[in-house]
Amino acid sequence: MRTIALLLWLLALPAWAALDPAVVRRLAADDFDEKLAAIGQLAASGDRLAERALQAMAEDNLYVAGDQVFYKDGDKAMDAASGAALPAEPEGAEGVVVNNRIRGELANALAGFRLLDANPAVRLAAARELQTGVDARMAPMLEKALAAETDAQIRQLLSLARAQAHLQSDDARQRLAAVKTLAQSDNPNAKTLLLELMAREPDTAVRQAAGQSLKAVERRLARAENIGRVFSGISLGSILLLAALGLAITYGVMGVINMAHGEFLMIGAYATFVVQGLFRAYAPAWLDAYVIAAVPAAFAAAALTGMALERLVIRHLYGRPLETLLATWGISLVLIQGARTLFGPQNVEVANPAWMSGGIELLPGVVLPWNRIAIIGFSVAVLALMWALLNLTRLGLFVRAVTQNRPMAGCVGVPTGRVDTLAFGLGAGIAGLGGVALSQIGNVGPDMGQGYIVDSFMVVVLGGVGQLAGAVWAALGLGVVTKFLEGWTGAVIAKIAVLAFIIVFIQKRPQGLFALKGRFAEN
Repeated sequence: MRTIALLLWLLALPAWAALDPAVVRRLAADDFDEKLAAIGQLAASGDRLAERALQAMAEDNLYVAGDQVFYKDGDKAMDAASGAALPAEPEGAEGVVVNNRIRGELANALAGFRLLDANPAVRLAAARELQTGVDARMAPMLEKALAAETDAQIRQLLSLARAQAHLQSDDARQRLAAVKTLAQSDNPNAKTLLLELMAREPDTAVRQAAGQSLKAVERRLARAENIGRVFSGISLGSILLLAALGLAITYGVMGVINMAHGEFLMIGAYATFVVQGLFRAYAPAWLDAYVIAAVPAAFAAAALTGMALERLVIRHLYGRPLETLLATWGISLVLIQGARTLFGPQNVEVANPAWMSGGIELLPGVVLPWNRIAIIGFSVAVLALMWALLNLTRLGLFVRAVTQNRPMAGCVGVPTGRVDTLAFGLGAGIAGLGGVALSQIGNVGPDMGQGYIVDSFMVVVLGGVGQLAGAVWAALGLGVVTKFLEGWTGAVIAKIAVLAFIIVFIQKRPQGLFALKGRFAEN
């Protein structure tokens, strides 16, 4: 047993052997380049004592007194080279000066030590920290970590960091191998590294290989960027769909151009804000569930407002489109001012619940946020409920009948007045649900609905009046096309181009993508 204990002690001895005092003293040198060289040498050693010394330096806890370099551990002064406690703190000690360049080098060095941690999350975070500023002296440590790593994502990051270290090598063969490794990467940092190498590389073969690798990386980055644009377009389209679904119903049933429709979005968003405040005050333990409770509250608030608007104003203006447009525009101003009076002119914040925070990293540089994923799913659920309501219920049958032929529907006993009120309330309530979704991706303010009213009408007109399928395709199409155009031309030009396309399309096909069916519609 004593022999085994001795062998174990001898095996553990190298990990705790003292560092070279001369290298440690260079950490306190006046020359910053000398400090950087010492940091690189200690980082390459992989020694735990080196990690402690560098950690102390990063925390401004490294001191020098003559030739003695030490750090403080509570009330004790610890020798930086040996890790042993000193009898007393040396007199006349001064803190080791660290600038931003040194701090960056220390961050990379300490990240290198964490690459061998047992926790994969710690290793992943360390590998991400090493994506910028890797020094050639860290190559041995990266090789060691890469040989021991089994996680595919971490291995990819380590390969990129190792290639970055080899790009700084004096050996052209190592630089060439690093360039070929970067050709397989889809990380945005690889493009930057290759561009920097091509600007300074003296070797023609390496420079040509870097150019070929750069093209391969740019193709992968373009693919990832397009995936991100498609997702952003679908996310924008889902919000437009929620805003336009209600408008498709009210415009299809009553032919009313409701300029206050955007304010129903605002009402739903403020209802979400109020529900969040109630949960914070009375049920903080259930705060993450406030969004679920906000859905019926927002629908009810917007629907009741819409029904009151239809009963008190719009009902008396049927058949007078100009007066209806002006009246609803005035009502939108009243609703905006009412929101300013109740909640103040400044935007209010509606926080995402914990389960909607963060996202999924589909590719390097392409993150799908959970809040936008939830909005897309929410839009699909609302669409499914709308389809079921319009196709499987008595109210839906009446709405479809009034939309296709109001006089005939009235002749066969459909209560058109009541259908108008319920349809308007339903459309306003769906817009309120859109406000719930909008509150999860931006601040809530009195003017928030103004930016969606024009887009909502474009969706309705392009898709076909009263057609859910048309609204879906138009919303998703406009969202995706807008995001692609914004990436190429900018937001303003993209909006103008989309509007011009819709004008031309409506001139050629006034009924939209999906026309109403039936003899009355055909006539």
